[in-house]
Amino acid sequence: MSQPSYEVTLLSADGAGAMLADLAGLLHACVQDGASVSFVLPYEPADAQAFWRDKVLPAVGGGMLMLWVVRQDGRIAGSVQLDCDTPPNQPHRAEVRKLLVHPAFRRRGIARALLREAEAMAARQGRSLITLDTRTGDSAEPLYASMGYRTVGVIPGFSRDPRDAGKLDGTTIMYKQL
Repeated sequence: MSQPSYEVTLLSADGAGAMLADLAGLLHACVQDGASVSFVLPYEPADAQAFWRDKVLPAVGGGMLMLWVVRQDGRIAGSVQLDCDTPPNQPHRAEVRKLLVHPAFRRRGIARALLREAEAMAARQGRSLITLDTRTGDSAEPLYASMGYRTVGVIPGFSRDPRDAGKLDGTTIMYKQL
């Protein structure tokens, strides 16, 4: 098996700021493709840019949210966030957020590589538990299970479907002990 032609990179707030347009392009493409990552259609590139600029970059700058990207063919092919901003009674836990792979770059091992980096960082920081949630029935659900995540349960009607405002999707809550 050949090695992947990409590298997973941990970004600083300044580094992420320099890639703001590319990060927005990644998020916009994923939402347009139906990803259930907090946003619904219509979803404009400016909305995606505002999310990264206003929500993610300040948290990365604060040091409790880490952001990784994979670049391939000169583009951001994927990203993941690891949130370590937990309450005082949960210093052992972190949360995986917004694992995104651009539709044009899927099925290349990018999501697995990103998730492995987030897990490794969590372990280095003394975190022994990682949690996440994913839309019930999404293609990400079996990916997480194959990487050792266990399902706690499903919350029905958790969020609006990104493409159909009248439909509510469930979310599957998962965890992994490191």
